[in-house]
Amino acid sequence: MTTWAWVAVVVIVVVALAAVGYLALQRQKRRSHLRERFGPEYERAVAEHDDRREAEQELLEREQRHAELDIRPLSAESRETYAVRWTEVQERFVDAPGYAVTEADQLVTAVMAERGYPTEDFEQRLSDLSVGHAETLDHYRTAHEISGRAAREDASTEDLRQAMVHYRALFEELLHETTRGR
Repeated sequence: MTTWAWVAVVVIVVVALAAVGYLALQRQKRRSHLRERFGPEYERAVAEHDDRREAEQELLEREQRHAELDIRPLSAESRETYAVRWTEVQERFVDAPGYAVTEADQLVTAVMAERGYPTEDFEQRLSDLSVGHAETLDHYRTAHEISGRAAREDASTEDLRQAMVHYRALFEELLHETTRGR
């Protein structure tokens, strides 16, 4: 081989290695971004999929869908109204814990709707909330699961108390959050 041929081969190899390195760096940046954005939801998504790339693609799609939603902060008046309603729900817990948990679920859903989140389907709510509220999403899952058991009269008073605590975590975050999650 001539010197020029060797130089060409070396240049091609260097360019190929640089491209591979660049792609690996981009993939690592994307992974770091998703881990930071979704927190524990990232690991949950990876565990639910056959491979990491599928999970990451789903999370990217969630981000894209979330960006298209018109998520807005609550007015001061709405925040105050919802805070009063939450206090009333908590007070009702003493006499009617199952009913209070159902009300708490409805109140969280109402706040979500006013903020601009679609609320028709629970799984879609989880998906949409995961983008800006990944840290409290497990609270919401747990509360919703307990609420379902309560509807079947299969939850203890302590379970119902825990549901209220879990609902409150997401409720407070939704109530006081501005659009920083966007």
